[in-house]
Amino acid sequence: MAEVAVVEAEAGNRRCLDTAALERMDMKLAHLSDLHLGRHLNQYSLLEDQRYILKQIAAIIREQGAEAVLISGDVYDRPVPSGEAVMLLDDFLAGLAADKLPVCIISGNHDSPERIAFASRLIVASGVFLSPVYHGGVEPVRLRDSYGPVNIYMLPYVKPIHVRHFYPDEEIRSYTDAIRCAVHHMNVDRRERNILLAHQFVTGASRSDSEEISVGGLDNVDSDVFDEFDYVALGHLHRMQSVGDGRIRYCGTPLQYSFSEAGDHKAVTMVNLGDKGTLSVDSVPLVPLRELIELEGKFDEVTSVSFYKKVDREAYIHMTLTDDQEVLDAFSRLRRIYPNLMQMEYKKRSCQMDREFLETEKTASLAPSELFAQFYQKMNQQPLSEAQEEYLQKKIEKIWQEM
Repeated sequence: MAEVAVVEAEAGNRRCLDTAALERMDMKLAHLSDLHLGRHLNQYSLLEDQRYILKQIAAIIREQGAEAVLISGDVYDRPVPSGEAVMLLDDFLAGLAADKLPVCIISGNHDSPERIAFASRLIVASGVFLSPVYHGGVEPVRLRDSYGPVNIYMLPYVKPIHVRHFYPDEEIRSYTDAIRCAVHHMNVDRRERNILLAHQFVTGASRSDSEEISVGGLDNVDSDVFDEFDYVALGHLHRMQSVGDGRIRYCGTPLQYSFSEAGDHKAVTMVNLGDKGTLSVDSVPLVPLRELIELEGKFDEVTSVSFYKKVDREAYIHMTLTDDQEVLDAFSRLRRIYPNLMQMEYKKRSCQMDREFLETEKTASLAPSELFAQFYQKMNQQPLSEAQEEYLQKKIEKIWQEM
């Protein structure tokens, strides 16, 4: 493993933390993001799973001979994290610091930038660099190897309003304008190797259900704003993917955080940075404590020994029952077999909407109470009770009176 000299830039004063005579080898960087420490999924705490995967990540970082770690935002799942989540991050960073690894961390849209930046000037001596709250400029952390300097720019998650505050005279109407302006004012030296940590949605990437979605895709950033950089370590999207020529990359979450990610492979992204213009990226697979899986079938089928013997019953499970009738106490009965059952729903064949039913002239002439009664009968294979009919009629009359 090549040794790396680390130079920390703070308000223009660069201080050498480590120096060494270096042989010519690629610099290895571990790229992580979206740890979402403290996250819950369907009221289940994932702290145990996160503790397990962070230990695995730390072991991979050591085995791969990484010389620095990049964490691209959403360290926590909420702006005010739980004490357990804070301790989990503390343990992880303490282990990396003990291995003398520089660690660069930015805040994401789930983080409080002020809390992420807390004590940053004190802990920098440990080789942990935390992005400050955006103040109109970004000073790079400088690494050095046998090829020369590597400048790591840490841009926390920003919105146009954040950048516009510092550059009111510039035209900033979109997220692309904002990031372009922020990058422009970094004064990047293209002759050197430059890396950017950012937490934004780059146009062309694909989302999953566990991310916060901006209405209409207004948070899109065009990839050409990153032309100055040799590698862009992105956070925000939960699926591992690259944009364009592979220089711009999302490493994805270390765990599956929604059932839309069931089956997705998670990994530690290892970036191999050689001389200017030389870059390769590898992925080292992660194995979770529990997978997220989706199962479907009739109740008698999914509770049969022949079925569940083929399934990891300790996994987090989303179950879809295809029975025509609801099964009495189905959820609790399934939990006896699948202890980590998180969700259960029905996919009733008889409950699928019949377009002909909705589009006939006869239906169009029905009163609202009659239409609902027919709909209820079709959905539940039984008519409304007298009490239900009376309740429905009162509700309909109240609605008409208020219109």
